[in-house]
Amino acid sequence: MSGLAYLQNLNCFIHQANTKFKNFENLVANLGDTVTFDLPPRMTTTNSLVAVFQSADQRVQSLTVSQSENVAYSFTAQQFLFNVQDYMQKFGKAAIEELGAKIEANVAQNCVTNTYRFYGNGLTAINSYQQLAQALAQLRNYGSAKGMAKGFLQDTAIPNIINSGLAQFAEKRNDMTANSWELGQFSRCDWYTSNLLPVHTAGTEGQTQTLLTVVSTTLDANNAVIAITFSGTHAANDPNSVLQYDKFQFQDGVAGFSNLRFLTFTGHLPSAVPVQFQATAQAASTGGSQVTVSIFPALQAAPTNDQNLTAAIQPGMQVLVLPSHRAGVLYTGDALYLAMPKLPEEVPFPTSNDHDPDTGVSIRQYFGSLFGQNQRGMVHDCIWGSTLVPEYSMAVIFPL
Repeated sequence: MSGLAYLQNLNCFIHQANTKFKNFENLVANLGDTVTFDLPPRMTTTNSLVAVFQSADQRVQSLTVSQSENVAYSFTAQQFLFNVQDYMQKFGKAAIEELGAKIEANVAQNCVTNTYRFYGNGLTAINSYQQLAQALAQLRNYGSAKGMAKGFLQDTAIPNIINSGLAQFAEKRNDMTANSWELGQFSRCDWYTSNLLPVHTAGTEGQTQTLLTVVSTTLDANNAVIAITFSGTHAANDPNSVLQYDKFQFQDGVAGFSNLRFLTFTGHLPSAVPVQFQATAQAASTGGSQVTVSIFPALQAAPTNDQNLTAAIQPGMQVLVLPSHRAGVLYTGDALYLAMPKLPEEVPFPTSNDHDPDTGVSIRQYFGSLFGQNQRGMVHDCIWGSTLVPEYSMAVIFPL
């Protein structure tokens, strides 16, 4: 139980994730086990009293327990005997802190893999309260955010943000900020800091900030754009032209086109949010300096439940790709899910398999010895899977 406490309390992503759903956290599971959870259905309205029936589609998202990690170490009977009183403070704490950092960093990868919207260009530092307020406004203007938000920021950015607040706000507000030197709660958002935010290495187009021009689109059965072919790549026959999870934004002010905007996620009305998306796979440029990028989400201008564009994507529109960056995240509600089910007993070794019923976090610890030899071993291990609901989240981009 001491190890379980260290695992939760020292890691903000693990601590803040939603770990309890459909009783999955109480089951004994193994790698590969999957749980699904419901997402709110999407609807459209009809501008008349004549009913136009739409299909009742239930949206779901899956979470697979696909990760495992352990910390193992050995010692002699004498070593254990002389250190038994200080075991947790010396060996156990060190083991769990190392294990927790690996799990925390893996869960934080959702900032890159499960976000298609973003704030920041990867070149300009995020160092002020004003920028945080703009990021929250962009998150909420999209129309999917409800209630309180949670934000996870790079720890090295916090001093400059706090400093901007000391110069900006009234004296009484400054007193609280100066005394804590932490962000705490600001603009209906609880803020957390981490030194384990993931780094995304961009493909060539992002690293060179090459302006790409739309040539054509690929549609699915519902006439939604699922891939876009661009011209003007930095180099021909470049296998790393675009890398998986590269993030794109349609550019404003392109001659002959109105500025493209997302429709609100709920209501399907024009928002103030620029259209952004991410690459779902690596893409190489051709000999003609073109690249075809598979994208998420599907972009659709036709009036359906999934319509999300103010206008159709047309040849001649232009995009930029984010450069390599470090990614934090903003999300609303309980959009970050973490499953850490219990592992089975490690027979024939003495096993402690502890589960926190309040948070759904589990960890296993087992002990063994080599028969006839003065060598003992201790193992701490766990399995987990995590996911972040994309429409309720937005990456916060920090330059490297």
